Amino acid sequence: MSAAPRIWKASDGATRLLVRAQPGASRAGLAGLWNEHLKVAVRAPADEGRANEELVLTLAGALGLRPKEVRLVRGEKAREKEFEIALEPEELRRRLLERLAEA
Repeated sequence: MSAAPRIWKASDGATRLLVRAQPGASRAGLAGLWNEHLKVAVRAPADEGRANEELVLTLAGALGLRPKEVRLVRGEKAREKEFEIALEPEELRRRLLERLAEA
């Protein structure tokens, strides 16, 4: 798979990832790509931050990270979100492409 979600190094040195949330899904996990965003399905509804909490847990689990290494930085109440990930951009891209190929 050659397509990948948008990943970049922000001016503060943190690695950023664009995510499209899919709350209320029948199962949680990486769900492919959408307009340079990684689609992530979560079971929790978009209600009082529950979907955001599950997004962090789902991303951390898929990437082999601890939840505190994944942080929502923009889009708290939107489907399109920006996350800070505690990996270098190349390593994040490699792990995501591996997980997407498995899905």
